[in-house]
Amino acid sequence: MPNPQSPVANPQSLIRAVEEADSSSKLLDAVEELSAACLPEAIPILIAALGYNNPGAAVAAVDGLVQLGEPAVRPLLQLIDDHNYTARAWAIRALAGIGDPRGLDTLLDAAKNDFALSVRRAAARGLGTVKWEEMASEKLVSAQESALEALLIVCQDPEWVVRYAAVTGLENLAKAVTETENGFYSKILVKLEEMATKDEEIAVCSRVNLARERISPTDTLR
Repeated sequence: MPNPQSPVANPQSLIRAVEEADSSSKLLDAVEELSAACLPEAIPILIAALGYNNPGAAVAAVDGLVQLGEPAVRPLLQLIDDHNYTARAWAIRALAGIGDPRGLDTLLDAAKNDFALSVRRAAARGLGTVKWEEMASEKLVSAQESALEALLIVCQDPEWVVRYAAVTGLENLAKAVTETENGFYSKILVKLEEMATKDEEIAVCSRVNLARERISPTDTLR
């Protein structure tokens, strides 16, 4: 977040620097500066940067979009390029980092169906960090049920890093749900117990045990 006491460069000059960058290093520097300025008017160019062949610039753009938060969600949803895998992957990461409920359907689809493990992993983590308090109360239970169902599916993903992310998502979801929400918490505990004994990847089992330790102390309150 930029220091409000410090002078900020002209927004158009920051945007122009990204558009006119003629090398990878200049592009990275320009996107980092634009992201740090935290300017709502920069959202379209930051989203465009997600599709450049420059991972460093994409990371900086994601950071900037996450900092901007809610104003970036609608443009991200509108401008996600389904034909550009790289841009879509980074956009999913940005939506996951923001946690706005409007991105839920996109995260659900990506977690279950995207062909790229990095996208499924980011989406699975994002399903555990949705800002449920910002969702309309009449939609909350069904939305959390959809998130839980998706995470239970992703826990069977053939890639262990995706299953690892799904466990993280389940842990965070367990901390968000309450006893009124149709036994979601119990279903999460059952799945984690199953994975602790059946998953063949040591790293996943370790993450499962950590999740169980973190959520089990509240068991008696559920």
